Amino acid sequence: MIELVPGPVRGIGVDVVDIARFARVLERTPQMRERVFHPEELADLATIREPVRSLAARFAVREAVMKALGVGLGGFDFQDVWVRRAASGAPTLQVTGRAASLATARQVSSWQCSLSHSDLVAIAFVVAS
Repeated sequence: MIELVPGPVRGIGVDVVDIARFARVLERTPQMRERVFHPEELADLATIREPVRSLAARFAVREAVMKALGVGLGGFDFQDVWVRRAASGAPTLQVTGRAASLATARQVSSWQCSLSHSDLVAIAFVVAS
């Protein structure tokens, strides 16, 4: 048997973002990109013709991490969590700052995440172990 998530599961989180609504928010508040997303994420998505779906999925991952850690909006800074793509293209979570402190307090040392989107919604699923 293969264990996919090392150690006991400490929390799970899922979040869904309406892409059209998210696009309207980005249009109204262009500074949101720099406030919410890590510079590495923005650089990674800079070559994508229409990055809104990918940004929406990355926004959803932050909310999913908050849920996995059992905290609400404002539990940590948005840039404390970001998505880095592995060479294979798989998303990996980077957790720093207050989010990392919360994770340590809850004995979380490993993260798994999955991101997906359609034309309508973006979703993120996170497992903290």
